[in-house]
Amino acid sequence: MTTDTPTFRTRLAALLPGPQDLRDARRAPLTDLLAGLTVAVVALPLALAFGVASGLGAAAGLTTAVIAGIIAAVFGGSNLQVSGPTGAMTVVLLPIVAQHGAGGVLMVGAMAGVVLVIVAFTGAGRYVQMLPASLLEGFTAGIAVVIALQQVPNLLGVTVPSHEQVWATAWDALQHWFANPTWIEPAMALGTAAAILTLNHLRRGLPWPLVLVVVLTALSWALNLQTARIGALPAGLPAPSAAFFDWSALGSLVPSAVAVAALGALESLLSASVADGMTVGEHHNPDRELFGQGLANIAVPFFGGVPATAAIARTAVNVRAGARSRTSAVTHSLVLLIVVLVAGSVVGQIPLAVLAGVLLATCVSMVSLPTVRATVRATRGDAWVFFATFVTTVAIDVITAVIVGFALAALLTLKAVSDTTQVRRQHLDDDGVAREVPETTAADFERERELQREHIVPYRLEGALFFGVARRFLLDLTAIDQTKVVILRMGHLSAVDATGAQAIGEAVAELRQRGIVVLLSAVRPAHEKPLRQVPELQRLWDDGQVFDTTPAAIEAARQLVRAQR
Repeated sequence: MTTDTPTFRTRLAALLPGPQDLRDARRAPLTDLLAGLTVAVVALPLALAFGVASGLGAAAGLTTAVIAGIIAAVFGGSNLQVSGPTGAMTVVLLPIVAQHGAGGVLMVGAMAGVVLVIVAFTGAGRYVQMLPASLLEGFTAGIAVVIALQQVPNLLGVTVPSHEQVWATAWDALQHWFANPTWIEPAMALGTAAAILTLNHLRRGLPWPLVLVVVLTALSWALNLQTARIGALPAGLPAPSAAFFDWSALGSLVPSAVAVAALGALESLLSASVADGMTVGEHHNPDRELFGQGLANIAVPFFGGVPATAAIARTAVNVRAGARSRTSAVTHSLVLLIVVLVAGSVVGQIPLAVLAGVLLATCVSMVSLPTVRATVRATRGDAWVFFATFVTTVAIDVITAVIVGFALAALLTLKAVSDTTQVRRQHLDDDGVAREVPETTAADFERERELQREHIVPYRLEGALFFGVARRFLLDLTAIDQTKVVILRMGHLSAVDATGAQAIGEAVAELRQRGIVVLLSAVRPAHEKPLRQVPELQRLWDDGQVFDTTPAAIEAARQLVRAQR
């Protein structure tokens, strides 16, 4: 089979931009331009900081934000995604820098891009959505700690050799600092982080990181403080060249390239899912998103940039700023390009300690304590997966952490399914009681039609609702239409974890937005705890919409329908 076959052409056409993208870009161009400017203001200090944290320098971070930001926006699968250097990626890159230098990192980025393009053609993007919430929360918390540890040398104003494990580098930096302590850099870094967190709490929506970077840079220059600085940036982007690569290390870098590609796919698709959840009517194409990220990572190394992925924080800012299409992400990159062209020497005066403070504040913002608390309290298995993923991320590396977390979640889920799953065929008797029958009768259909005429739908959940099937459940349930009341019969639900409980909560929230009342019946005591951890489901208990039996729920549903007439 040649690459010119109709199958290949059809697949390629599905991954390339189409007329709909152009129509989307025309919906609200001015709003998109303003959103892009807002994102650029937030992205500038982060791009600089992540470039420094990666080991390739601030210029590499800005180059990545410009080149990858444009390519991923045009070819990606989300209208709202913003791409560039990220903290999670720097965690993977530091060991590569230590072993192979900058050329090795650029080679890894290009190879990872090729892997992502291949994966996009296989249609495997949808499988990333099967990762459990406890793994993702543990991964995010671990990444936040690793990024914070990365900043210890710049925070303390010391220079130490990089180790494969970031905690070892941080420990060396602490020992070096205690031998000859200075207080300017720690004060700048910790003061920057504290000021950003405080100001964000008092007045959200303003670009406080950029404001503080400008103020503290000007202050350090005026006072002639002797602190390490970024250094002058080049007057423009480097010319594209293959000379950046370390071709001699090609074979040995394959495992690293696969790890970078896996992380890029994971973070990009998670970010796209977050963007979808923050909007109404937006749905990303996971395979096209991987294709766009792959093309971006193939191109960026030729300009000396680091591997890129979608950035959850910048994407969230983009959505909150009112972005409607890819124009906003392209605008963000063009604004950063203008900064490189006209203000490179000014940007070079930013103290590294200030950027360390920006990243410390980012680390704190990455972790949602209520979400973590709900996850670890949901079930013992969720707690185990969370802490295993968290510890492995900090102590070893992120790819090993995802493997460990997923394997542990799979084993715990299989055990829960084997211990509790039962399959029984049942229907509603004349009095609304579920009973076992060998086959469905005409009376069963008549009772179902009667409830449907009253716009009431009893929906029985059977088996185990866990991370592998939660998304499918969500799609099935929210497809219900022409209904006033939905009764979720929970008595035959054999197992539910944090992801399953969150899926039920998301479904309840969407149904409520459509004016559909949701009632729960026959919730098992063992399932009540993880369900109550979800605010949308706790609200059902608070509003008296949870019933011990299905007949009681049906009677309450009928009263609600009669009251609406």
